[in-house]
Amino acid sequence: MKTKIATTFALLLVIVFCFIGFRVYKLYHNKITSIAPEVNEISGAEFDKHGNFWAINDGGDGPLLYHLNRQGEIVRTIEITNALNKDWEDMTQNSFGHFFIGDFGNNSRQRTWLTVYKIENPIDIKTATTTAEIIKFKYPILPDAIHPESNGNHDVEAFVYYQNSLYLFTKNRTKPFDGKTHLFRIGDHADNYEAKYISSFVTCTYIKELCWITSAALSPDRKKLALLDHRTIWLFEQWQGNDFFSGKVRKIDLGVITQKESLTFVDNNTLVFTDEAFKGIGGNAYLISLDEQSATDKIDAVKQD
Repeated sequence: MKTKIATTFALLLVIVFCFIGFRVYKLYHNKITSIAPEVNEISGAEFDKHGNFWAINDGGDGPLLYHLNRQGEIVRTIEITNALNKDWEDMTQNSFGHFFIGDFGNNSRQRTWLTVYKIENPIDIKTATTTAEIIKFKYPILPDAIHPESNGNHDVEAFVYYQNSLYLFTKNRTKPFDGKTHLFRIGDHADNYEAKYISSFVTCTYIKELCWITSAALSPDRKKLALLDHRTIWLFEQWQGNDFFSGKVRKIDLGVITQKESLTFVDNNTLVFTDEAFKGIGGNAYLISLDEQSATDKIDAVKQD
C-alpha cells in the first residue's frame, strides 16, 4: 500500500514539475534580451520614430527616459527637468510622435491630481535634458467617495493615445474585489481635466494581483488594443467609437506568472513586453508575434456580457 502511495505521489510531482516547466518555457521561449539592472523596474516602453526602444522606471527613480539597445544596455538617458517621478507607470505616443509619460500611480488613492508629461519624440531631442508640457487630471467625485477604499478604481498603470485623447485603464483595488478595469478619457494637451468614465471590462475576480492591468498599447494602425497583466495579454479589436471594450477580445496566455509591467507594439502584429527581476526570474524583454499566436497558441475567445 505504501509503495502505491509513494508511486502515486511521485507521479503527481512529475506532473506538477512538467506543468511548471511548460509554463516557464512558454514565457522564456519568447525572450529576446535581459534588461540592464539600472532599469530593473520598467513600467512603460515605446519605440521612437527610428525604431529605438525607450523605457521608464517606476516611482523612486529620477525623471529619466532610457534608450536601450538590442542587448538591453543603456545607450542614452534623457532627463525631464520640470518633472518628478512620483509614480511613473506607462508611456504612449500620438501620431506626431510625441511621448506621453503617466505619473498616475495611486496605490493609496490619496493623490487628488494626477499628471501626464508630454515631450517631443526622443529622437528629436538633441541634448541630455528636455522640458515637458504638463497635463493634470482628477477623477469624478462619487457620492460615497469619502474613504480611499471607495475610490478602488482610482489607480492607473496603463494608458494609450487615440483620436486626440488619452485613455486610462484602471488597476482595480475595490473591496470586495470585482475584477473590473475602468476606462476613462482625458485630453491630450496642457490643461486640468476631470476624467470621463466610458466603460468597464472584467479580467478575473479571484486573485486581484493576477487581474491587475499594468500596461496598454495601441498598434500603429490603431486597430488593435493590447492590455497586459502578470500572466496575460488581452487583445481588443473592432470596437465601436472610443469604447475599446465594445468589440472582440482575445486572451493570450504568457506562461509563468512574473511581474510584467510594460507593453508596446513593434508593428501591427508584433508586441514587446518586459518583466521585473525577482529571485532569478524575469528582468527581460520578450517578443510576441500575434500571427504565430493565432496559428499555434490556441488563443482563447472570451465573451463579455
